[in-house]
Amino acid sequence: MSLRVRLTILYSALTGGILLLFGVLIYVLVSMLLINQVEDNLLQTFNDIIENTRVDSVGDLNVVTLPQLDLTANVYVQIWDANGRLHSSSAGISRLQQPLDPQGFQSRTPLYRDSYIQAAHLRVLTVPLVVGAERRSAGVIQLAANLNVVDAARTALLQIIAVIAIVSMTVAAVASWFTIGRALAPISAVTEMALNIARADDLSNRIPYQGTADDEIGQLITAFNDTLERLERLFTSQQRFLADVSHELRTPLTVVKGNVDLLRKMGCADEESLSSIEDEADRLSRLVGDLLLEAQAESGKLPLKFTDVELDTLLLDVYREMRILARDRVKLKVSQIDQVPVLGDPDRLKQVLINLVSNAIKYTPPGGEIILSLGKVGEQARLIVRDTGPGIPAEDMPHIFERFYRAEKSRTRSKAGGFGLGLSIAYWIITNHGGQIEVASQEGEGTTFCIWLPLLRSQRSESSIPSE
Repeated sequence: MSLRVRLTILYSALTGGILLLFGVLIYVLVSMLLINQVEDNLLQTFNDIIENTRVDSVGDLNVVTLPQLDLTANVYVQIWDANGRLHSSSAGISRLQQPLDPQGFQSRTPLYRDSYIQAAHLRVLTVPLVVGAERRSAGVIQLAANLNVVDAARTALLQIIAVIAIVSMTVAAVASWFTIGRALAPISAVTEMALNIARADDLSNRIPYQGTADDEIGQLITAFNDTLERLERLFTSQQRFLADVSHELRTPLTVVKGNVDLLRKMGCADEESLSSIEDEADRLSRLVGDLLLEAQAESGKLPLKFTDVELDTLLLDVYREMRILARDRVKLKVSQIDQVPVLGDPDRLKQVLINLVSNAIKYTPPGGEIILSLGKVGEQARLIVRDTGPGIPAEDMPHIFERFYRAEKSRTRSKAGGFGLGLSIAYWIITNHGGQIEVASQEGEGTTFCIWLPLLRSQRSESSIPSE
Protein backbone atom coordinates (compact mmCIF):
# COMPACT_ATOMS: atom_id res chain seq x y z
CA MET A 1 0.00 0.00 0.00
CA SER A 2 1.47 3.33 -1.06
CA LEU A 3 2.10 6.23 1.30
CA ARG A 4 -0.52 8.29 -0.52
CA VAL A 5 -3.20 5.66 0.08
CA ARG A 6 -2.23 5.21 3.73
CA LEU A 7 -2.34 8.94 4.40
CA THR A 8 -5.68 9.28 2.60
CA ILE A 9 -7.18 6.48 4.73
CA LEU A 10 -5.71 8.05 7.86
CA TYR A 11 -7.14 11.51 7.17
CA SER A 12 -10.51 10.06 6.19
CA ALA A 13 -10.61 7.98 9.36
CA LEU A 14 -9.67 11.02 11.45
CA THR A 15 -12.45 13.03 9.81
CA GLY A 16 -14.93 10.22 10.41
CA GLY A 17 -13.82 9.84 14.03
CA ILE A 18 -14.20 13.55 14.73
CA LEU A 19 -17.63 13.61 13.09
CA LEU A 20 -18.61 10.50 15.06
CA LEU A 21 -17.69 12.12 18.37
CA PHE A 22 -19.43 15.34 17.35
CA GLY A 23 -22.51 13.41 16.21
CA VAL A 24 -22.71 11.42 19.43
CA LEU A 25 -22.45 14.65 21.41
CA ILE A 26 -25.18 16.31 19.34
CA TYR A 27 -27.41 13.23 19.58
CA VAL A 28 -27.06 13.02 23.36
CA LEU A 29 -27.67 16.75 23.83
CA VAL A 30 -30.74 16.80 21.56
CA SER A 31 -32.16 13.67 23.25
CA MET A 32 -31.66 15.21 26.67
CA LEU A 33 -33.31 18.46 25.58
CA LEU A 34 -36.31 16.65 24.11
CA ILE A 35 -36.73 14.35 27.13
CA ASN A 36 -36.34 17.28 29.52
CA GLN A 37 -39.03 19.16 27.61
CA VAL A 38 -41.37 16.17 27.85
CA GLU A 39 -40.67 15.76 31.56
CA ASP A 40 -41.26 19.46 32.17
CA ASN A 41 -44.60 19.13 30.38
CA LEU A 42 -45.52 16.12 32.56
CA LEU A 43 -44.52 17.96 35.71
CA GLN A 44 -46.55 21.02 34.73
CA THR A 45 -49.59 18.81 34.07
CA PHE A 46 -49.15 17.12 37.45
CA ASN A 47 -49.09 20.52 39.17
CA ASP A 48 -52.33 21.45 37.39
CA ILE A 49 -53.94 18.20 38.56
CA ILE A 50 -52.75 18.44 42.13
CA GLU A 51 -54.20 21.93 42.43
CA ASN A 52 -57.65 20.53 41.60
CA THR A 53 -57.44 17.38 43.69
CA ARG A 54 -58.97 17.04 47.15
CA VAL A 55 -58.82 14.28 49.73
CA ASP A 56 -61.72 13.98 52.24
CA SER A 57 -61.38 12.93 55.83
CA VAL A 58 -61.85 9.30 54.94
CA GLY A 59 -59.02 9.47 52.36
CA ASP A 60 -61.07 9.34 49.19
CA LEU A 61 -59.80 11.30 46.21
CA ASN A 62 -61.93 14.00 44.64
CA VAL A 63 -60.70 15.50 41.37
CA VAL A 64 -62.62 18.71 40.94
CA THR A 65 -61.80 19.65 37.33
CA LEU A 66 -60.66 16.41 35.75
CA PRO A 67 -62.39 17.09 32.39
CA GLN A 68 -59.95 19.97 31.75
CA LEU A 69 -57.08 17.51 31.66
CA ASP A 70 -58.24 16.26 28.29
CA LEU A 71 -57.20 19.60 26.86
CA THR A 72 -53.51 18.87 27.61
CA ALA A 73 -51.94 17.68 24.37
CA ASN A 74 -49.98 14.42 24.30
CA VAL A 75 -50.42 13.79 28.04
CA TYR A 76 -52.27 10.80 29.44
CA VAL A 77 -53.33 10.71 33.11
CA GLN A 78 -54.35 7.92 35.47
CA ILE A 79 -55.40 8.51 39.08
CA TRP A 80 -55.44 5.44 41.33
CA ASP A 81 -56.87 5.40 44.84
CA ALA A 82 -55.30 3.92 47.93
CA ASN A 83 -56.95 0.56 47.27
CA GLY A 84 -55.32 0.22 43.86
CA ARG A 85 -58.50 0.97 41.94
CA LEU A 86 -58.48 3.27 38.91
CA HIS A 87 -60.25 6.40 40.04
CA SER A 88 -59.99 8.58 36.94
CA SER A 89 -58.15 8.60 33.58
CA SER A 90 -57.85 10.68 30.47
CA ALA A 91 -60.42 10.23 27.74
CA GLY A 92 -57.82 8.87 25.34
CA ILE A 93 -56.99 5.95 27.63
CA SER A 94 -60.35 5.41 29.36
CA ARG A 95 -60.44 1.77 28.27
CA LEU A 96 -56.95 1.07 29.64
CA GLN A 97 -57.32 -0.66 33.00
CA GLN A 98 -53.67 -1.29 33.73
CA PRO A 99 -51.11 1.23 35.01
CA LEU A 100 -49.17 3.24 32.45
CA ASP A 101 -45.98 2.03 34.15
CA PRO A 102 -46.60 -1.21 36.00
CA GLN A 103 -43.04 -1.48 37.26
CA GLY A 104 -42.94 2.02 38.70
CA PHE A 105 -46.47 1.80 40.15
CA GLN A 106 -45.19 0.71 43.57
CA SER A 107 -42.56 3.45 43.82
CA ARG A 108 -42.70 5.49 47.03
CA THR A 109 -40.95 8.48 45.43
CA PRO A 110 -41.65 10.43 42.24
CA LEU A 111 -40.16 8.52 39.35
CA TYR A 112 -39.64 9.03 35.60
CA ARG A 113 -39.49 5.85 33.52
CA ASP A 114 -39.89 4.69 29.94
CA SER A 115 -42.73 2.30 29.35
CA TYR A 116 -44.06 0.41 26.32
CA ILE A 117 -47.80 -0.25 26.07
CA GLN A 118 -49.36 -1.67 22.92
CA ALA A 119 -46.26 -0.71 20.85
CA ALA A 120 -46.47 2.85 22.14
CA HIS A 121 -43.32 4.33 23.67
CA LEU A 122 -44.27 6.41 26.69
CA ARG A 123 -42.40 8.57 29.16
CA VAL A 124 -44.20 8.05 32.48
CA LEU A 125 -44.11 10.17 35.64
CA THR A 126 -45.30 8.23 38.70
CA VAL A 127 -46.11 10.30 41.82
CA PRO A 128 -47.42 8.65 45.06
CA LEU A 129 -50.01 10.74 46.94
CA VAL A 130 -49.59 10.91 50.74
CA VAL A 131 -51.57 12.81 53.37
CA GLY A 132 -51.14 13.67 57.04
CA ALA A 133 -48.12 13.80 59.24
CA GLU A 134 -47.90 10.03 59.15
CA ARG A 135 -47.72 10.24 55.34
CA ARG A 136 -50.58 7.88 54.77
CA SER A 137 -51.00 6.74 51.14
CA ALA A 138 -53.98 8.29 49.33
CA GLY A 139 -53.26 6.91 45.87
CA VAL A 140 -51.01 7.22 42.85
CA ILE A 141 -50.99 9.57 39.88
CA GLN A 142 -49.32 8.47 36.64
CA LEU A 143 -48.82 10.85 33.75
CA ALA A 144 -47.48 9.71 30.38
CA ALA A 145 -46.38 11.40 27.18
CA ASN A 146 -46.02 9.66 23.84
CA LEU A 147 -42.38 9.63 22.72
CA ASN A 148 -43.04 8.55 19.13
CA VAL A 149 -42.31 12.07 17.91
CA VAL A 150 -39.15 12.21 20.01
CA ASP A 151 -38.06 8.80 18.69
CA ALA A 152 -38.76 9.92 15.13
CA ALA A 153 -36.72 13.09 15.70
CA ARG A 154 -33.82 11.12 17.14
CA THR A 155 -33.94 8.62 14.26
CA ALA A 156 -33.94 11.45 11.75
CA LEU A 157 -31.02 13.06 13.58
CA LEU A 158 -29.06 9.79 13.45
CA GLN A 159 -29.72 9.48 9.72
CA ILE A 160 -28.65 13.07 9.14
CA ILE A 161 -25.46 12.55 11.16
CA ALA A 162 -24.71 9.34 9.26
CA VAL A 163 -25.25 11.01 5.87
CA ILE A 164 -23.13 14.01 6.88
CA ALA A 165 -20.38 11.68 8.13
CA ILE A 166 -20.36 9.63 4.92
CA VAL A 167 -20.40 12.71 2.71
CA SER A 168 -17.71 14.42 4.80
CA MET A 169 -15.47 11.36 4.79
CA THR A 170 -15.88 11.05 1.03
CA VAL A 171 -15.03 14.72 0.51
CA ALA A 172 -12.09 14.41 2.94
CA ALA A 173 -10.83 11.32 1.11
CA VAL A 174 -11.02 13.02 -2.31
CA ALA A 175 -9.46 16.25 -1.02
CA SER A 176 -6.75 14.33 0.83
CA TRP A 177 -6.01 12.22 -2.22
CA PHE A 178 -5.34 15.24 -4.43
CA THR A 179 -3.66 17.33 -1.72
CA ILE A 180 -1.36 14.52 -0.66
CA GLY A 181 -0.67 13.77 -4.30
CA ARG A 182 0.51 17.34 -4.84
CA ALA A 183 2.50 17.30 -1.61
CA LEU A 184 4.22 14.01 -2.51
CA ALA A 185 4.85 14.97 -6.12
CA PRO A 186 8.38 16.24 -5.28
CA ILE A 187 9.14 12.91 -3.61
CA SER A 188 8.05 11.15 -6.78
CA ALA A 189 10.35 13.52 -8.68
CA VAL A 190 13.20 12.56 -6.34
CA THR A 191 12.56 8.88 -7.00
CA GLU A 192 12.34 9.39 -10.74
CA MET A 193 15.49 11.52 -10.73
CA ALA A 194 17.38 8.90 -8.72
CA LEU A 195 16.30 6.21 -11.19
CA ASN A 196 17.31 8.40 -14.16
CA ILE A 197 20.70 9.02 -12.58
CA ALA A 198 21.14 5.30 -11.96
CA ARG A 199 20.26 4.55 -15.59
CA ALA A 200 22.18 7.39 -17.23
CA ASP A 201 25.07 7.81 -14.73
CA ASP A 202 24.59 11.58 -14.96
CA LEU A 203 25.09 13.36 -11.63
CA SER A 204 24.73 16.85 -13.11
CA ASN A 205 20.92 16.71 -12.92
CA ARG A 206 19.16 18.55 -10.10
CA ILE A 207 15.57 18.35 -8.87
CA PRO A 208 13.62 21.57 -9.49
CA TYR A 209 11.35 22.76 -6.69
CA GLN A 210 9.08 25.81 -6.79
CA GLY A 211 7.87 25.60 -3.17
CA THR A 212 9.40 27.06 -0.05
CA ALA A 213 12.71 25.64 1.08
CA ASP A 214 11.70 25.78 4.76
CA ASP A 215 9.16 22.94 4.72
CA GLU A 216 10.00 19.24 4.97
CA ILE A 217 9.75 18.63 1.23
CA GLY A 218 11.96 21.62 0.48
CA GLN A 219 14.53 20.42 2.99
CA LEU A 220 14.45 16.95 1.43
CA ILE A 221 14.95 18.36 -2.08
CA THR A 222 17.78 20.60 -0.86
CA ALA A 223 19.48 17.72 0.94
CA PHE A 224 19.12 15.46 -2.11
CA ASN A 225 20.52 18.13 -4.45
CA ASP A 226 23.41 18.76 -2.05
CA THR A 227 24.09 15.02 -2.00
CA LEU A 228 24.08 14.93 -5.79
CA GLU A 229 26.49 17.86 -5.87
CA ARG A 230 28.85 16.16 -3.46
CA LEU A 231 28.63 12.91 -5.39
CA GLU A 232 29.32 14.77 -8.62
CA ARG A 233 32.39 16.39 -7.08
CA LEU A 234 33.47 13.04 -5.72
CA PHE A 235 33.15 11.28 -9.05
CA THR A 236 34.84 14.17 -10.85
CA SER A 237 37.66 14.04 -8.31
CA GLN A 238 37.84 10.28 -8.76
CA GLN A 239 38.09 10.63 -12.52
CA ARG A 240 40.79 13.26 -12.18
CA PHE A 241 42.46 11.04 -9.61
CA LEU A 242 42.58 8.12 -12.04
CA ALA A 243 43.79 10.34 -14.86
CA ASP A 244 46.54 11.93 -12.74
CA VAL A 245 47.66 8.61 -11.28
CA SER A 246 47.82 7.14 -14.77
CA HIS A 247 49.85 10.13 -15.94
CA GLU A 248 52.17 10.01 -12.93
CA LEU A 249 52.78 6.30 -13.27
CA ARG A 250 53.19 6.32 -17.04
CA THR A 251 56.33 8.49 -17.04
CA PRO A 252 58.47 6.56 -14.53
CA LEU A 253 57.35 3.24 -15.95
CA THR A 254 58.30 4.38 -19.45
CA VAL A 255 61.73 5.49 -18.22
CA VAL A 256 62.29 2.25 -16.34
CA LYS A 257 61.23 0.20 -19.37
CA GLY A 258 63.45 2.23 -21.70
CA ASN A 259 66.49 1.89 -19.49
CA VAL A 260 65.88 -1.83 -19.10
CA ASP A 261 65.73 -2.20 -22.89
CA LEU A 262 68.91 -0.16 -23.20
CA LEU A 263 70.72 -2.37 -20.69
CA ARG A 264 69.60 -5.43 -22.60
CA LYS A 265 70.96 -4.07 -25.84
CA MET A 266 74.22 -2.94 -24.30
CA GLY A 267 74.70 -6.11 -22.39
CA CYS A 268 76.17 -4.21 -19.45
CA ALA A 269 75.06 -2.27 -16.43
CA ASP A 270 75.21 1.43 -17.35
CA GLU A 271 75.55 3.61 -14.23
CA GLU A 272 73.48 6.44 -15.67
CA SER A 273 70.67 4.06 -16.61
CA LEU A 274 70.75 2.49 -13.18
CA SER A 275 70.58 5.93 -11.56
CA SER A 276 67.62 6.85 -13.74
CA ILE A 277 65.86 3.61 -12.84
CA GLU A 278 66.57 4.27 -9.15
CA ASP A 279 65.20 7.82 -9.38
CA GLU A 280 62.00 6.72 -11.06
CA ALA A 281 61.59 3.88 -8.58
CA ASP A 282 61.92 6.46 -5.80
CA ARG A 283 59.25 8.57 -7.47
CA LEU A 284 56.94 5.57 -7.64
CA SER A 285 57.65 4.80 -3.98
CA ARG A 286 56.81 8.37 -2.97
CA LEU A 287 53.63 8.28 -5.04
CA VAL A 288 52.52 5.00 -3.52
CA GLY A 289 53.36 6.28 -0.04
CA ASP A 290 51.37 9.47 -0.56
CA LEU A 291 48.47 7.51 -2.00
CA LEU A 292 48.49 5.18 1.00
CA LEU A 293 48.62 8.13 3.40
CA GLU A 294 45.79 9.87 1.56
CA ALA A 295 43.67 6.70 1.61
CA GLN A 296 44.28 6.25 5.35
CA ALA A 297 43.37 9.88 6.01
CA GLU A 298 40.11 9.71 4.05
CA SER A 299 39.09 6.42 5.68
CA GLY A 300 39.89 7.71 9.16
CA LYS A 301 42.51 5.03 9.69
CA LEU A 302 45.49 7.39 9.85
CA PRO A 303 46.57 7.26 13.51
CA LEU A 304 47.43 10.49 15.30
CA LYS A 305 49.45 10.18 18.50
CA PHE A 306 48.70 13.31 20.49
CA THR A 307 51.21 14.61 23.00
CA ASP A 308 52.56 17.94 24.19
CA VAL A 309 54.55 19.49 21.35
CA GLU A 310 56.88 22.48 21.54
CA LEU A 311 56.03 24.00 18.19
CA ASP A 312 59.06 26.33 18.27
CA THR A 313 61.44 23.38 18.66
CA LEU A 314 59.70 21.57 15.82
CA LEU A 315 59.97 24.63 13.58
CA LEU A 316 63.71 24.98 14.28
CA ASP A 317 64.26 21.31 13.38
CA VAL A 318 62.47 21.82 10.07
CA TYR A 319 64.44 25.02 9.48
CA ARG A 320 67.78 23.22 9.92
CA GLU A 321 66.77 20.39 7.59
CA MET A 322 65.33 22.65 4.89
CA ARG A 323 68.40 24.89 4.82
CA ILE A 324 70.27 21.97 3.30
CA LEU A 325 67.62 21.65 0.60
CA ALA A 326 67.56 25.40 -0.05
CA ARG A 327 71.37 25.65 -0.33
CA ASP A 328 72.31 29.02 -1.77
CA ARG A 329 69.50 29.10 -4.30
CA VAL A 330 66.96 30.76 -1.99
CA LYS A 331 67.31 32.43 1.40
CA LEU A 332 65.48 30.66 4.24
CA LYS A 333 65.14 32.57 7.51
CA VAL A 334 63.08 32.79 10.71
CA SER A 335 61.73 36.27 11.34
CA GLN A 336 59.96 35.69 14.64
CA ILE A 337 59.61 32.76 16.97
CA ASP A 338 57.94 32.30 20.32
CA GLN A 339 57.70 29.43 22.75
CA VAL A 340 54.38 27.85 21.74
CA PRO A 341 53.24 24.51 23.20
CA VAL A 342 50.36 22.69 21.50
CA LEU A 343 48.71 19.29 21.73
CA GLY A 344 49.39 17.25 18.61
CA ASP A 345 51.23 14.55 16.76
CA PRO A 346 54.81 15.81 16.35
CA ASP A 347 55.59 13.59 13.34
CA ARG A 348 52.49 14.67 11.40
CA LEU A 349 52.95 18.34 12.27
CA LYS A 350 56.56 18.12 11.12
CA GLN A 351 55.35 16.49 7.90
CA VAL A 352 53.07 19.49 7.29
CA LEU A 353 55.89 22.00 7.87
CA ILE A 354 58.32 20.10 5.65
CA ASN A 355 55.72 19.95 2.89
CA LEU A 356 54.98 23.69 3.01
CA VAL A 357 58.64 24.72 3.19
CA SER A 358 59.74 22.30 0.44
CA ASN A 359 56.95 23.60 -1.84
CA ALA A 360 58.08 27.16 -1.14
CA ILE A 361 61.71 26.23 -1.98
CA LYS A 362 60.61 24.43 -5.12
CA TYR A 363 58.55 27.30 -6.56
CA THR A 364 60.61 30.29 -5.35
CA PRO A 365 63.00 31.50 -8.08
CA PRO A 366 66.77 31.74 -7.35
CA GLY A 367 67.60 34.67 -5.14
CA GLY A 368 64.12 34.61 -3.56
CA GLU A 369 63.31 34.53 0.11
CA ILE A 370 61.30 32.24 2.41
CA ILE A 371 60.30 33.55 5.83
CA LEU A 372 59.09 31.46 8.75
CA SER A 373 57.43 32.89 11.84
CA LEU A 374 55.68 31.50 14.92
CA GLY A 375 53.72 33.24 17.64
CA LYS A 376 50.56 33.38 19.74
CA VAL A 377 47.37 35.17 18.76
CA GLY A 378 44.71 34.99 21.44
CA GLU A 379 44.25 31.35 22.37
CA GLN A 380 45.82 30.01 19.17
CA ALA A 381 49.25 29.37 17.80
CA ARG A 382 49.95 30.99 14.43
CA LEU A 383 52.63 29.60 12.13
CA ILE A 384 53.41 31.40 8.85
CA VAL A 385 55.35 30.22 5.79
CA ARG A 386 55.79 33.10 3.33
CA ASP A 387 57.70 33.02 0.05
CA THR A 388 58.49 35.49 -2.72
CA GLY A 389 57.64 33.11 -5.55
CA PRO A 390 55.36 33.65 -8.55
CA GLY A 391 52.18 33.20 -6.50
CA ILE A 392 49.09 31.14 -7.22
CA PRO A 393 46.54 32.17 -9.89
CA ALA A 394 43.21 33.26 -8.46
CA GLU A 395 41.29 30.58 -10.34
CA ASP A 396 43.43 27.87 -8.70
CA MET A 397 43.08 29.11 -5.11
CA PRO A 398 39.83 27.22 -4.29
CA HIS A 399 41.37 23.91 -5.41
CA ILE A 400 44.89 23.85 -3.98
CA PHE A 401 43.90 21.57 -1.09
CA GLU A 402 42.31 19.03 -3.43
CA ARG A 403 44.28 15.88 -4.06
CA PHE A 404 46.28 15.66 -7.31
CA TYR A 405 45.63 19.33 -7.99
CA ARG A 406 48.61 21.40 -9.07
CA ALA A 407 48.33 25.01 -10.12
CA GLU A 408 51.01 24.87 -12.82
CA LYS A 409 49.36 22.46 -15.26
CA SER A 410 51.74 23.22 -18.12
CA ARG A 411 54.87 22.79 -16.04
CA THR A 412 57.07 19.88 -17.02
CA ARG A 413 57.02 17.61 -14.04
CA SER A 414 60.51 17.12 -12.83
CA LYS A 415 61.81 14.10 -11.05
CA ALA A 416 61.69 15.99 -7.80
CA GLY A 417 58.22 17.25 -8.46
CA GLY A 418 55.33 16.34 -6.23
CA PHE A 419 52.04 14.70 -7.06
CA GLY A 420 49.55 17.21 -5.75
CA LEU A 421 48.89 15.19 -2.59
CA GLY A 422 51.02 17.09 -0.06
CA LEU A 423 48.63 19.98 0.55
CA SER A 424 45.64 17.66 0.70
CA ILE A 425 47.34 15.58 3.40
CA ALA A 426 48.47 18.72 5.25
CA TYR A 427 44.91 20.06 5.26
CA TRP A 428 43.62 16.79 6.74
CA ILE A 429 46.31 16.73 9.46
CA ILE A 430 45.73 20.33 10.56
CA THR A 431 41.94 19.95 10.51
CA ASN A 432 42.14 16.83 12.69
CA HIS A 433 44.28 18.78 15.14
CA GLY A 434 41.38 21.18 15.60
CA GLY A 435 43.13 23.88 13.59
CA GLN A 436 42.93 25.66 10.26
CA ILE A 437 45.23 26.18 7.34
CA GLU A 438 44.80 29.28 5.20
CA VAL A 439 46.50 30.55 2.08
CA ALA A 440 46.84 34.04 0.64
CA SER A 441 48.55 34.64 -2.68
CA GLN A 442 48.84 37.18 -5.44
CA GLU A 443 50.50 36.50 -8.74
CA GLY A 444 53.99 37.96 -8.89
CA GLU A 445 54.10 38.77 -5.16
CA GLY A 446 54.45 35.35 -3.53
CA THR A 447 52.32 33.08 -1.37
CA THR A 448 51.63 32.93 2.38
CA PHE A 449 50.43 29.83 4.20
CA CYS A 450 49.09 30.39 7.72
CA ILE A 451 48.46 27.54 10.16
CA TRP A 452 46.30 28.04 13.25
CA LEU A 453 46.42 25.52 16.10
CA PRO A 454 44.80 25.69 19.55
CA LEU A 455 47.20 26.28 22.42
CA LEU A 456 47.48 24.03 25.43
CA ARG A 457 44.95 24.98 28.11
CA SER A 458 47.72 26.21 30.40
CA GLN A 459 48.88 28.68 27.75
CA ARG A 460 45.53 30.12 26.66
CA SER A 461 45.48 32.83 29.31
CA GLU A 462 48.81 34.32 28.24
CA SER A 463 48.92 37.56 26.31
CA SER A 464 48.76 37.36 22.53
CA ILE A 465 51.19 38.81 20.03
CA PRO A 466 50.03 41.54 17.60
CA SER A 467 48.98 40.51 14.13
CA GLU A 468 51.43 41.07 11.35
